[in-house]
Amino acid sequence: MNNTYTDLVHQTFHFPQEGFEVKDNYLQFNGLDMKRLIDKYGTPFKLTYLPKIGMQINKAKKIFNDAIKKHKYDGNYYYCYVTKASHFSFIVEETLKHGVHLETSFAYDIEIVKQLYKRRKINKETFIICNGFKTKTYTRNIARLINDGFKNVIPVLDNKNEFEDYKRLIRAKDPVKIGIRIAAEEEPTFDFYTSRLGIRSRDVLEFYVDKIKGNEKFQLKMLHFFMNKGIKDDVYYWSELNKVINLYCQLKKICPELDSVNIGGGFPIKHSLGFEYDYQYMANEIVSTIKKVCKKNKVDMPDIYTEFGSFTVGESGAVVYSVLDEKMQNDREIWYMIDSSFITTLPDTWGIGEKFLMLPVNRWDEEYQEVHLGGLTCDSHDFYTSEEHINAVFLPKADREKNPEPLYIGFFHTGAYQDQLAGYGGIKHCMIPSPKHVVVEYDKNGELEDWLYAKEQTPQSMLKILGYIR
Repeated sequence: MNNTYTDLVHQTFHFPQEGFEVKDNYLQFNGLDMKRLIDKYGTPFKLTYLPKIGMQINKAKKIFNDAIKKHKYDGNYYYCYVTKASHFSFIVEETLKHGVHLETSFAYDIEIVKQLYKRRKINKETFIICNGFKTKTYTRNIARLINDGFKNVIPVLDNKNEFEDYKRLIRAKDPVKIGIRIAAEEEPTFDFYTSRLGIRSRDVLEFYVDKIKGNEKFQLKMLHFFMNKGIKDDVYYWSELNKVINLYCQLKKICPELDSVNIGGGFPIKHSLGFEYDYQYMANEIVSTIKKVCKKNKVDMPDIYTEFGSFTVGESGAVVYSVLDEKMQNDREIWYMIDSSFITTLPDTWGIGEKFLMLPVNRWDEEYQEVHLGGLTCDSHDFYTSEEHINAVFLPKADREKNPEPLYIGFFHTGAYQDQLAGYGGIKHCMIPSPKHVVVEYDKNGELEDWLYAKEQTPQSMLKILGYIR
């Protein structure tokens, strides 16, 4: 019986796959020699592979435009990047190279928009979709952008009172485009029935007639809805989409300026080698559904906006660790202790039980065993014990006497939200430092180059924040 790690993977999945292959017994990630990066930078480190971002954007654009062409759909498609997925300048600027628009979530996002404009990465025609529950600072910053001549800033109303701020603050000569977010109904298994964000669907028509219709300063341009579960092929998703498009049709009949539907909640990404998802089918069904409902109601089809965060940047990221030691804690539980912490580097594994695509970088020709992965903090929840496709973690044996090279393991497709949730730099649980951050991109000659965006966090930086160093 063959029982090397290579045998396990080939017996369980189709391998190699897009983005993953093994050469000379070492894992390659999007063609990158991971062992070379380990030798150059050491572990732990975060990796951002920027070319993957453009690949994802162009993939989504193609499948939606193909769906529009197939169904002879009378509307356009617009791709928006959700800045909250990762705010780093090199990531946001990479998305903008591929003709995307932006979606914001908080007042400070508007400061990023201003900096992007100063750097000539965007212009005043770029669509800026302003989502989220708005603080006074947020509505004030949005109004300033509009007053400064940004023509396609679309504040999406999250509640009725928000509109009063714009009436008071905006001084633009031309009518201002606004949107309304519909409070989506959540799945029965969720902790609550209706999203805390948005305006109740039953109130939208009345609100439009009472507050917006006939107001020469504003035009209702967009209806927005967001599903926490993302775009999934099930009865519940299609039911909610139908509700929103029917509401769009009702509004369109009394609001000719309404011409856009924003589908919040994105496409899923690969978190397992067993991942399967038919992106083209889903885009076809979305476009087909919208067209059918609009034709039935005899109204013009809307432009379609999507807001993709994880889909845009998730598959560009990875975190690489070394196994420091192996511990046998009872008769059958083997622990591999990594040189960092899951809580501080991959908080979704701790907070919501997220499973990322995990593979060893080396030792593919050695026997494997079931293990638990433990982080360096003293927290009992700093562990990783199961994969998305199975309730276990299998990795090569880490026998240092047989092979002196440490076992290196990588968690892949981690590029969305992890730094935003854990906090980049700052104070971490048990003062575990933020790891090095390596970026890979194309240089001016079209060759891949890697560079160190940030060194590993120092104890001095933490002590200064804590007041020990002044």
